[in-house]
Amino acid sequence: MSRVLIAGGGAAGMFAAVAAAENGHEVHIFEKNEKLGKKLFITGKGRCNLTNACDMDALFSSVVTNRKFLYSSFYGFTNLDTIDFFRKLGLATKVERGGRVFPASDHSSDVIRSLEREMGRLGVKVHLRSEIRDIRTDAGKFHGFLLADGTKVQGDACVIATGGLAYPSTGSTGDGYRWARRIGHSVTELSPALVPLQTEESWAPRLQGLSLRNVTVRIWDRSKKLYEEFGEMLFTHYGVSGPVIISVVGKALKSGPLRLTIDLKPALTYEELDRRLLRDFSDNQNRRFRNALGKLFPAKLIPIMIELSGIDPEKKVNEISREERRRLLSLMKELALTVTNLRGYGEAIITRGGVATKEVHPGTMESKIVSGVYFAGEILDTDALTGGFNLQIAWSTARLAGQSIL
Repeated sequence: MSRVLIAGGGAAGMFAAVAAAENGHEVHIFEKNEKLGKKLFITGKGRCNLTNACDMDALFSSVVTNRKFLYSSFYGFTNLDTIDFFRKLGLATKVERGGRVFPASDHSSDVIRSLEREMGRLGVKVHLRSEIRDIRTDAGKFHGFLLADGTKVQGDACVIATGGLAYPSTGSTGDGYRWARRIGHSVTELSPALVPLQTEESWAPRLQGLSLRNVTVRIWDRSKKLYEEFGEMLFTHYGVSGPVIISVVGKALKSGPLRLTIDLKPALTYEELDRRLLRDFSDNQNRRFRNALGKLFPAKLIPIMIELSGIDPEKKVNEISREERRRLLSLMKELALTVTNLRGYGEAIITRGGVATKEVHPGTMESKIVSGVYFAGEILDTDALTGGFNLQIAWSTARLAGQSIL
């Protein structure tokens, strides 16, 4: 039996603790916050999108960075295994749009409580308000933690599951990256990911607070499409946010601004939308243009669409030319914004970049540099799209790390 020390009491830390304890190890979690799972608590707007119910091909295709590194961990503990794991702990789940899996209760606290109960059952010792200053190694082997109060804690192995830099209010201050560098690991370039976008156009802030549902968002680097997603988005004082607005575009932005287009009516082709518009115009033929758009757009969006279309708002609908109608149609199918920057870590869901995967054994999550040191979750240079995929990375890598400790 080994004495296993876990750095971080978030999703990956708790899961690694359960896996190690199942193997009969003495397990200690050290968490600097006053409670476990602080970031997990706010995940998915407090509902906790804990995984995705898609097939394995879709699971892998949703990984943006270092997909192949995750083969062993994903196949060793799949998304369906995650659902089954929580079910056995008494947590009922439900599947929503896009395969997103949530607790049936819609409370992330139920996910945390189920993990806490399981750790208690397995005898995991939890140390709250216990900040780790550094990890102690000698001759390429792990020896223990040095706590902020000067206490030295001995251990045979550790799992570093401190997360990244996203949501610093939850205690994510990048400590794990500093420790990894000190023991010889490379840390790739870090940046906020799954984060709202800043845009250039002056009209966007005028729509602050407006939520658009059932739209398709596309992001382009010149003529190359980088991203496409259907769902809900939100206008803000700086640009755009919401479930479909995520930054798979961080690296692309370095070479200049990107183009974002919103299809306001994705269920209709251009021709179908034209027929719909003609019907609406026919029903309102004697009304002024500004008064004929109530069935097409939310009230807050109407002045913007009129302005961008260049059509005189006082013009009667039956006087609108074919060319003017086509301009309006183009706007409805491709309302365009210029993406200039990402928001910061305070609004990011995850961190892109992390401990270089080439320096970690993919079959065990153990460091190739220092024996007895394992990594799990967001600290690794792996990330995925929104939809429960990043939490699945946390569960799978943590499970593999905890089970691999001898």
